[in-house]
Amino acid sequence: MTIPTKTLGAVLYQPKEPLQVEELWLPELKPGQVLVDVAFSGLCHSQLLEVQGERGPDKFLPHALGHEASGVVLSVGHEVTKVAPGSRVVLSWIAGTGAAAPGPVYRNCRDEVVNAGPVATFLRHAIVSENRCYPLPTSLPLDIAALFGCALPTGCGLFWRKLRAKKGESLVILGAGGVGLSTLLAGSLEGCFPRIVVDIYPEKLALAKKLGATHTLLFDSEKIQSAVLELTRGVGADHVVEASGNIRAMESALALARARGGQVLLAGNIPAGERISIDPYALIYGRVLLGTAGGESVLSEDIEKLEGLYRNPHFPMEGLLGERFPIEKINTAMERLRTGALGRILISS
Repeated sequence: MTIPTKTLGAVLYQPKEPLQVEELWLPELKPGQVLVDVAFSGLCHSQLLEVQGERGPDKFLPHALGHEASGVVLSVGHEVTKVAPGSRVVLSWIAGTGAAAPGPVYRNCRDEVVNAGPVATFLRHAIVSENRCYPLPTSLPLDIAALFGCALPTGCGLFWRKLRAKKGESLVILGAGGVGLSTLLAGSLEGCFPRIVVDIYPEKLALAKKLGATHTLLFDSEKIQSAVLELTRGVGADHVVEASGNIRAMESALALARARGGQVLLAGNIPAGERISIDPYALIYGRVLLGTAGGESVLSEDIEKLEGLYRNPHFPMEGLLGERFPIEKINTAMERLRTGALGRILISS
């Protein structure tokens, strides 16, 4: 197996500027690091916020991006035991077992430093920490596997581990992106009813219908509460998940849950420094407000569970796959994401 000395990567040099796709020199592996030939990398709003400079001051510029991917291991550093050359892997920002190695330092053709954290995946070949690698069976397609790094375990994990929703309980999802649709799949499999998906794009609502939504609503902050009440026999939803990253949606979410036990979970990302306003009486009447970090997913367990659901007709995870762009077109992909792309966009190497 030939080990490359260079790779192609998408680098953020300055916020609000396009990513620069350029050749980078690969450093020697340190103990606990793994070199991966990246097949597919998922693109989500957290990277979009980062590129737009909306996640606060960025002290690591210039740096590589990307947080979920699939690929094949090319080489491993000392002390790595979890994977080996030839292993098919999922890469994720969610840490698991294995060495917690430092991020690599790449260099561009001008011999300038390009930083990266323990995992960065918008590269043709990426050096990552062992604890961000998860072995994958040979039967699972690598495009689907890329979603195992964040979208699916976050959306399903928050359903399985935080909401613990049961058959027959009502579920409202605000935002039909990768995380929201993954929550929908989990809710559909469990038998929640009704399963109401809300978004600002009709095309996304049509996709949600295909993936198991029983009802869809175009978001209107003035009408959403009455619409949800009508669909839940006048009491509100048992569970509400905000996965849009929209401030108005976050502020509307609490009122959609039923009093005395209705749960509202905020999973969307909003720009750093922004604040939301909520009515405290909604909490006084017994509604529960929750947050989540990656759905509290334990990837070593959740990947195995998700693998078992592949090809399950009641869990059509392949429906989450969106448009594909080569890494050279990553800025086009970013713009498509910003303007409402369907499903999870994949970047291929």
